[in-house]
Amino acid sequence: MLKHWLFDPSYKNLNHGSFGAHPAPVRDAQRAFLDLADSRPDPYIRLEHTKLLQKAREAVAQIVNAPTDECVFVKNATTGVATVLYNLNFQPKEALIYFEPVYGAVEKGIVSFQEHSSFQARKVNFHFPITVDELERRFRETVSSARNEGLTVRAAVFDTIVSNPGIRFPFERFIGICREEGILSVIDGAHGIGQIPLDMKTLQPDFFTSNCHKYERAPPQHSSSLHNPLLPFSLSLTFSLVRWLYTPRSAAILYVPKRNQHFMRSTLPTSWGFIAAAGSAETMASVLQDPTQVKSQSPFEELFEFVATSDDSAYICVEAALKFRKEVCGGEEAIMGYCEKVANEGADVVANILGTDVLQEPGLKPGEKSQMRACALTTVRLPIAVADSSDGGSMVPGTLVTLSTTEASRAFPFIQRQLLEKYNTFVPVFQHGPWLWTRLSGQIFLEKSDFEWLGGILRDLCEQVARRDF
Repeated sequence: MLKHWLFDPSYKNLNHGSFGAHPAPVRDAQRAFLDLADSRPDPYIRLEHTKLLQKAREAVAQIVNAPTDECVFVKNATTGVATVLYNLNFQPKEALIYFEPVYGAVEKGIVSFQEHSSFQARKVNFHFPITVDELERRFRETVSSARNEGLTVRAAVFDTIVSNPGIRFPFERFIGICREEGILSVIDGAHGIGQIPLDMKTLQPDFFTSNCHKYERAPPQHSSSLHNPLLPFSLSLTFSLVRWLYTPRSAAILYVPKRNQHFMRSTLPTSWGFIAAAGSAETMASVLQDPTQVKSQSPFEELFEFVATSDDSAYICVEAALKFRKEVCGGEEAIMGYCEKVANEGADVVANILGTDVLQEPGLKPGEKSQMRACALTTVRLPIAVADSSDGGSMVPGTLVTLSTTEASRAFPFIQRQLLEKYNTFVPVFQHGPWLWTRLSGQIFLEKSDFEWLGGILRDLCEQVARRDF
């Protein structure tokens, strides 16, 4: 599989989970769209791209089992979460609940809102591993504490699959808890679609967003032909919400059910589809809309149709990715099965080399499958403890060294820099609780021996850290 990809031959890509990657045929398809846009800018942007985007939204809706008019595109999941929180327009004495760990950019967005408004946020503090019951207890405790402060808990943000550590979050259960508590659920599904089953009609979240450039499952065929001499083939347009589907960056879905679309009046940045409040100053009509044409889309759909001038070609070159996956890779089931398998085999190999363990729920019986590991992301503990541990981390067998928090804050960037600069590869290394960890990504161009190679490197780097040679 590796020969089809665009990587430098000297670089080993072990971190597909962060930014994704796409093979040469998909690169060629995207460049054809870019050439088309450059050769006929106005016809493409004003007429053709709008039709292609509509077909893409129809296919995305099929993947998540939602009506088309409840699905739009944003650039990435971080933008999706920020767009929802901005439009909810929190008032004084209203609060948001979110969980630790959280994706860093999402938390920075929350803090930014706090700096510029009366926005209130409360964090559910915990570390993995943790039982689902204990996680629920802490969430309800945080909600009760906020209410005792006189706050109205308006919304909660949580993941489908947590980024760091890379594990599955019990989001289905917490959507139900939010519904029971009268709290809006805002789901950061950046790593969700394709790694785990998702059905909006069954789940009924209040808001859901997920990245499209890294997904593992294609939708039912939904196509229309676009013939143009600048394209290398007659493109049968098929779009899926693709978290490891090998499409280019950047694309994400934002799902908002009709019951909540009245909240959504602006994109980020505010653009031509802005829905002004009653009594607001009058704004000019969109320069991209023909006032003589009957409108076929809702204000919500029109809001996200044109968000400033940007390159949206990633949305519409999925057909080439699906063709590659079917004809070269053996199809969706084969890809999904292999990615999860190699991620978990790789995690076991690395943990064995390091003399540590893979992050999973506590108390699993022998042979019982970990639901936290039921995806293509896995997290392995490094043999490096952090001094402020309350559970005696340095006493765990296999610990090479216990660092102070200051030393730890220098150790994991050191390991990452060495991976990049000396070994020409990368995996995230981070502190979670009283340990340093690394996150591994499974992908079809990787095999078990790649993780054996990585394990040896990580062992050497951990030993260097233990000597405090960093």
